Amino acid sequence: MIYDVIVVGGGPSGLMAAIGAAEKGAKVLLVDKGDKLGRKLAISGGGRCNVTNRLPVDEIIKHIPGNGRFLYSAFSIFNNEDIIYFFEKIGIKLKEEDHGRMFPATDKAQSVVDALLNQLNDLSVTIWTNSPVKTIDFASKQIKSVILKDKQIVNTSALVIAVGGKSVPHSGSTGDGYAWAKKAGHTITDLFPTEVPLTSAETFIQDRRLQGLSLRNIALSVLNQKGKILVTHKMDMIFTHFGISGPAVLRCSQFVVKEMKKRKLSEVVMSLDSLPNMNEEQLFQKMILLMKAEPKKGMKNLLKGLLPERYLLFLLEENQIDPLMKGSAISHDKLRKFAQSCKQFKFKVNGTLPIEKAFVTGGGVSIKEIQPQTMESKLVAGLYFCGEILDIHGYTGGFNITSALVTGHLAGVNAAHYALTSC
Repeated sequence: MIYDVIVVGGGPSGLMAAIGAAEKGAKVLLVDKGDKLGRKLAISGGGRCNVTNRLPVDEIIKHIPGNGRFLYSAFSIFNNEDIIYFFEKIGIKLKEEDHGRMFPATDKAQSVVDALLNQLNDLSVTIWTNSPVKTIDFASKQIKSVILKDKQIVNTSALVIAVGGKSVPHSGSTGDGYAWAKKAGHTITDLFPTEVPLTSAETFIQDRRLQGLSLRNIALSVLNQKGKILVTHKMDMIFTHFGISGPAVLRCSQFVVKEMKKRKLSEVVMSLDSLPNMNEEQLFQKMILLMKAEPKKGMKNLLKGLLPERYLLFLLEENQIDPLMKGSAISHDKLRKFAQSCKQFKFKVNGTLPIEKAFVTGGGVSIKEIQPQTMESKLVAGLYFCGEILDIHGYTGGFNITSALVTGHLAGVNAAHYALTSC
């Protein structure tokens, strides 16, 4: 049995690769170990599937801090606007939401999956589900065949490995492809969780004082050992029984992991600004005015609405201020320290949840060994990589899926070209 192109992995990049190869006239086999394709797509974006982002390319690259610059060449060939055009061409009308996020007008991820499966069918792509790959046979630095666990051998001229990373394993991403990449001679950079909740041993976390509390539009920063800000994200967050989570936390997480690894640290300091739209002096002066206006009011009632009540009471306690004490009885020094806590409450985090609990895998096949315009291996002719198996990772918000779809398209198109011209 011989195919021009075999694509291993039925996630976003694999589906795109199979379609891209088939559109170029290749005889394509798409192999997946699961019972259905597109499982990760079907659960992405809270079940709505954030297919891409409409920000300018430079902004998209900034939102892919893990080797995003590698994608400049790929974007010059096939970019986010091409993704939008592609989906509309196959019958998926998209709508733009906040921060450039693009969703199907149906608000249903399954409609995106179904459209892709219909496209595979229209292009006569052969699909084998429940077909785990055992290994890949490389001969003389070329692709020879794919060997399935049921011992079936399928020959091919070109192979696209699109099996994802190690995060969200229930969608089928369990890290299978790293061994095959190593067998081909590729370097696998250290794997780590990104877009993942952070853990903390702080007393207020361990005693669950703030568990379940959400803070809106805060600014969360990761600090280095000298107290300098490494990165700040202004979004929402939530306190949990193990630490912190929410959009701002997920975006900060990779910087925590990298700083801990780089400096060999067991903990990293974070700083929480719960009122980022005013500076410390403005906040102090605002409290002074409130106290002058109602000198007999207790601190809890005086500052009501400034912060969520649980967090307000927590910060008052941290600063040893009785919430029932009249504002006029509080010294200016204590008030300034409270204002400082509102603007830069510092606490330590000591790691993340496991990589299996992360939204995205950091690390993977080294991009130094991949041709940036084709996604072909520099080590083995006819071997292509795409999606999360590559050492490329971005923030949530349509950036990882954009990377997956772009690299998938290029891998598929170029695998077909290689197969059809090397015979």
